[in-house]
Amino acid sequence: MTNWIEVLLSFFVLLGGLFMLIGSIGLARLPDFYMRLHAPTKATTLGVGSLLIASMIYFSVNNSIYSIHEVLITIFLFITAPVSAHMMAKAALHLDISALSITQGANAHQAAIQRSNTPDTLGVEADSSVDLGVDSSVAGSEAAGSASVNSKNQQEGGAV
Repeated sequence: MTNWIEVLLSFFVLLGGLFMLIGSIGLARLPDFYMRLHAPTKATTLGVGSLLIASMIYFSVNNSIYSIHEVLITIFLFITAPVSAHMMAKAALHLDISALSITQGANAHQAAIQRSNTPDTLGVEADSSVDLGVDSSVAGSEAAGSASVNSKNQQEGGAV
């Protein structure tokens, strides 16, 4: 193996190790769940990708054939890591895991929590032809309309 290939391999191995170290430190040191989720999904994905590129170059040069295993692993990693991170973040939102005020988007998350699911916020008008169980005498008042729906559900034994 020539010196320039060894230098190239060393570069990718060190780059991969550096990215993985930064991702691991971010996982341990960042203060909230959403920030901790970001560090491993970005940095360690790049780190493992760099190590796989180094492995692909090494085995391609030594065996004189193109190594496809590392390409398949890289494709699998780059597809599954963002999807799993998205699913964890979505689960955290549904479980209402609080974010710090310095987390980007924390204000939007709080606004979404404070919003209620009344017919008006779902895009359905109270005086439309859809029967929401609201008396026509209180159709103009959103607060009275939602109170009427809730009291009707409670009288019928339904959930609020």
